[in-house]
Amino acid sequence: MKFASTTDYVATDELAVAVNAAVMLERPLLVKGEPGTGKTELARQVAAALSLPLIEWHVKSTTKAREGLYEYDAVSRLRDSQLGDARVHDVRNYIRKGRLWQAFQAEGRVVLLIDEIDKADIEFPNDLLQELDRMEFTVEETGEVVRARHRPVVIITSNNEKELPDAFLRRCFFHYIRFPDIDTLKAIVRVHFPDIKDRLLTAALVQFFELRETPGLKKKPSTSEVLDWLRLILAEDLAPEDLRAEPGAVLPKLHGALLKTEADLHLFERLAFLNRGGRG
Repeated sequence: MKFASTTDYVATDELAVAVNAAVMLERPLLVKGEPGTGKTELARQVAAALSLPLIEWHVKSTTKAREGLYEYDAVSRLRDSQLGDARVHDVRNYIRKGRLWQAFQAEGRVVLLIDEIDKADIEFPNDLLQELDRMEFTVEETGEVVRARHRPVVIITSNNEKELPDAFLRRCFFHYIRFPDIDTLKAIVRVHFPDIKDRLLTAALVQFFELRETPGLKKKPSTSEVLDWLRLILAEDLAPEDLRAEPGAVLPKLHGALLKTEADLHLFERLAFLNRGGRG
């Protein structure tokens, strides 16, 4: 089965090609794009479309690559030895399997999501090269070699916060999720709000793109934020003409769902001041 758009997720043709190419080549799919463009949800939808279980590994700034393999709890073993616990004689009692180990030992093929890899230290991707290439690793404490029973479909996301090493990039199939154009965004919105009226949707998205494309904006609102904004609009039962508070207003109604920084609010306040001709 090949991946394509689903009833819950709109995938462009280019994205579908990237997913299917990575699956065929058995390469990790590295997906970059702005936050909120559906990178994490892509892995969930791929798993659903291919009828495969999903294992998620959400990376943090403190995450080490080895945690994806396993963690050895030496502190608990020392404590148990002081208490005379018989479990201390088997080191395997103190080894916790990581997400890669779980994916490698699954009964069938799985989708493995390594989410926001760019949050971790720059060495994090390099530390995973051998395991992702060979699909095996050694547990140092026991000498056990863990090999993948079935090569997982690996999807790696990045918000582009830092550059990834060339050696890592060479091993991946790459796709950048561009921000959707207005027609694609309409299709995405209709997945979530199938009953939204055309006139309201068009008016809202025109305003949204005007706001998003404002020069000097520090944090551009994402797909997830426009969905939140539209959910509020529908909950308030606003008409297209209600979206701006008054003629000539710079900010749309409920703009707190779209603008998330003080700098951006100040930017629009300055624009409003200029639109009024600089009057106080």
